[in-house]
Amino acid sequence: MSSKESSIKNSSSKKEISGSDTIVDILKEKTPWIFGNKIRKPKINFPKFTSGYRINLPTPSKAIGLILIYIILFIIQSGFLYIIYRNPPAMGGDAEGNPLFFYPGVHDQYIMEGIVAAIIIFLASAGYIFLYQASKYVYDRSMALKILSLGFILIIIAFITLQVMLS
Repeated sequence: MSSKESSIKNSSSKKEISGSDTIVDILKEKTPWIFGNKIRKPKINFPKFTSGYRINLPTPSKAIGLILIYIILFIIQSGFLYIIYRNPPAMGGDAEGNPLFFYPGVHDQYIMEGIVAAIIIFLASAGYIFLYQASKYVYDRSMALKILSLGFILIIIAFITLQVMLS
């Protein structure tokens, strides 16, 4: 039996079994002009660009990165894009002329309302940071309990305040 006959026999036995074709076999049948008889991995040698000069800049500390992340989060949470896009008033008033701090609807907000909500969410995130910091004082139980209780208090106050703002 020659190699051609064995390959024909193997291909016919593959077609008899339903679902035995691989993706490569299916692609070869449907696009013979792309793959041809063989699929080969192209060998590409990318040039290595190296410059003779390296600049060693000091890396910022982790605290600066954390502060930048919190500034970006504060800007996003305060609704900065909403303020730019919708241009709402800073505060409103009712029919009698009394100032309104909260917008009557749920889908809109005043500028001050968004900033206050962002500050409250920021306090809640500080509470979560305190919860994490309390885990570092394993051997000083009183200090860990103080930091843990401060974190829980901040989180609960922020949650209740945001619920009052929504109602």
